[in-house]
Amino acid sequence: MDQQVASPVPLPDTQAHTPLEGEAPPENPFTSRVGRLVVISVGVFILAAVALVSVKLIQQIGGGHAQAEGAVPLVNATVPGVKAVVSKISFTGAISARYDMPIGTEGETGRISAVYAEAGDHVRQGQLLARLDDSVLRPQVNRLSASLDEAKANASLADAEYARAHGVEAAGALSAEEIERRHASAVTAAAQVKVAAAQLAEYEARMSHTDIRAPADGLVLTRTAEVGQIATPGGSALFRLARGGEVEMRGQAAEQDLPSLKVGQQASVRVSGIDRAFAGKVRLLGAVIDPQTRLGEIRVALEPDPALRPGAFARAEVTVGTAQRPVLPQTAVLADEQGNYVLVVTADERVERRAVHVADTTSEGVVIASGLNGSERVVNTAAAFLRPGERITVAKPQS
Repeated sequence: MDQQVASPVPLPDTQAHTPLEGEAPPENPFTSRVGRLVVISVGVFILAAVALVSVKLIQQIGGGHAQAEGAVPLVNATVPGVKAVVSKISFTGAISARYDMPIGTEGETGRISAVYAEAGDHVRQGQLLARLDDSVLRPQVNRLSASLDEAKANASLADAEYARAHGVEAAGALSAEEIERRHASAVTAAAQVKVAAAQLAEYEARMSHTDIRAPADGLVLTRTAEVGQIATPGGSALFRLARGGEVEMRGQAAEQDLPSLKVGQQASVRVSGIDRAFAGKVRLLGAVIDPQTRLGEIRVALEPDPALRPGAFARAEVTVGTAQRPVLPQTAVLADEQGNYVLVVTADERVERRAVHVADTTSEGVVIASGLNGSERVVNTAAAFLRPGERITVAKPQS
């Protein structure tokens, strides 16, 4: 019997099939409709997983906050009480001459021929400081002096002639007209004497202005006069004189400090480069406050001292009184746009905001002028992390 041999089953071609011309390319599973559905399903699953994880994290965070909000903070608080505090107001300024007198020439323009004083000299009233060239005025003074002598001689002669004429008037030796003429001559001669004397006095005064003298006792602050320099009336000062040698400090005090300052209060002034302090007294307070700087003028009278040189930078302190005030650590006082404040612990163990006014800052702490009476419990530290009305626990002081 003939045996039939089965024909072999054709195996699939594992090589890439190249489509023939006119044959459609094989369908891409990712661009087909079924592929797109698969991709969308996977994306939805991933988004759902991410959302679930996010919800878990939010719940954990929320639970942590809830747990933190439930905790009661432990803080340190102090009862400051009151202490005797010396209130001082400090300000800065410069040393100045109390009466600063500029000295120049009063006469005509002239050239300086000699200088007799230097900066730092103590001078007396009327003392010669400098001299201008008088070579033009002196001959004129001499000429007018001679004219005055001549006028006096003429007046004397006219008076004598009139006296003789008046003596013979009764005898009729001279006519009435002649006697009247001689009388007029005598009067005219006397007037010429007055004119000559006035002209001489004018030029003597002008010549005296060539001597530049001190108008008062004092200290020469500056000297700009030099031999050969042209001095003109109304020009720059040749000397500056501190009348009587008196000096003072001129400073600027803060607007809020001015109500506490009074004329006559004692002051302590320190000058840069000098270790010791100089005693002074407030002598003047400005009547206005600068709207730009919010500062007011203050002047402190000082005793004359060679170390106090006008122009030196100075710092002053004025003691305005002694008062009983609370003193807090610097960490207990906070500030924001509403001003300075502290947190006070209430009877039910909650914190309360209390506005305060700071009077001064010392080595012991911050001096409170108003807002506290000293019997309150004030949070020392970490007050910035607490909210008004929040419940707290006050730590017991360590023994």
